[in-house]
Amino acid sequence: MEARDIIIRPLVTEKGHAGQAEGRYTFVVDARANKVQIKAAVEEIFKVEVVSVNTMRVLGKIRRVGRYQGRKPSWKKAVVGLKAGQTIELFQV
Repeated sequence: MEARDIIIRPLVTEKGHAGQAEGRYTFVVDARANKVQIKAAVEEIFKVEVVSVNTMRVLGKIRRVGRYQGRKPSWKKAVVGLKAGQTIELFQV
C-alpha cells in the first residue's frame, strides 16, 4: 500500500483538537494498516518525525430508517504523536 492509501483523512474533533497542544494528531486510516505502516505514511506525507502511534477500531453505529435497521461502516483511527516542537500544518486553523 502507498502512503496516500493508508492515511484516508484527518479526524477533526474537539478531543483531537485538544491533543494537538501535546503534538498528537488523529487520522482515519485504512483498516488493514498496522502501526509501522501508519508511522511511515505520516512521516512520508507530512515530513515530520513520529514518536508514537496508537490505533483503535471504531464500530459503526446502528441507524434506522422507518422499520429498517442497518449499520454504518466500521473504521480504524490512529492517534499519532510527533517529536517535540513539530507540527502538521494541515490542522492549523
